[in-house]
Amino acid sequence: MNGAIRKAAVKGSFYPEECMKIQAYFREFNQTYDAMHIPDNIKSIIPRAIIVPHAGYIYSGFTANFAYRSLKQTKVKRIIVIGPSHHHYFKGISGSYYEKVETPCGQPKIDSAYLFALAKQFNIGFEPKAHEKEHSTEVQFPFIQHYFPKTKVIELIYGDIPVKTLANLITVLLKDQDNAVVISSDLSHFHTLKEANTLDKHCLRGVAKLDLKELEKGCKACGLTGIQAMILTAKHLKLSSKLLDYRTSADESKDTSSVVGYMSAMFY
Repeated sequence: MNGAIRKAAVKGSFYPEECMKIQAYFREFNQTYDAMHIPDNIKSIIPRAIIVPHAGYIYSGFTANFAYRSLKQTKVKRIIVIGPSHHHYFKGISGSYYEKVETPCGQPKIDSAYLFALAKQFNIGFEPKAHEKEHSTEVQFPFIQHYFPKTKVIELIYGDIPVKTLANLITVLLKDQDNAVVISSDLSHFHTLKEANTLDKHCLRGVAKLDLKELEKGCKACGLTGIQAMILTAKHLKLSSKLLDYRTSADESKDTSSVVGYMSAMFY
């Protein structure tokens, strides 16, 4: 894919088309964050991986930004973004075999050499249709461009895949200190606020306690495979987890009849 760019498919819908408007969002998120008096012992944690939501910035941007503010302290060479395929069914993992990623504020470079090496080890294919419209990974790149303007990226989209297969990949990624991993997932979709809170509690507890059985009790995350794989990896590598933020679309829309849940967390 020489010279090719991973086009931004959801700019203007999930996040603004203009760089200035995106930066205004980040300023707003950070003003709120800075006013929150987050304890120093949480602020000083340097994560190896984060879980972030992937809805429109108006709904889930603050929750995602909370995790990126934590990740900002890392001095990594590359960030691997892993998200579920929403529009295209396939088996396995698809890598973004392009040179750069398009964002309104710049074009992060893809670490192609690293991706090719990874692809050989883990049989990572290329499903162009998986990348054409996928927002779960795309909405992360403006954050990465903002906080890590010189860091290379890799986009991995998973389809139908065993949790252990994905966990094995994340484990290898995190054994390399040059890497940070971003796991993209929203929580429950289109339940009442009360139902969403009940379902999402299982996701939150599962991540906080690194407890896969807790997830099975009712976590309806759209990126559940990624969350499960991250927990398996954390247990294997003896990482701790910390929940950062939870909210639903009702916080912004005020509509409690049909909401989507959002969580951010870090692993260290």
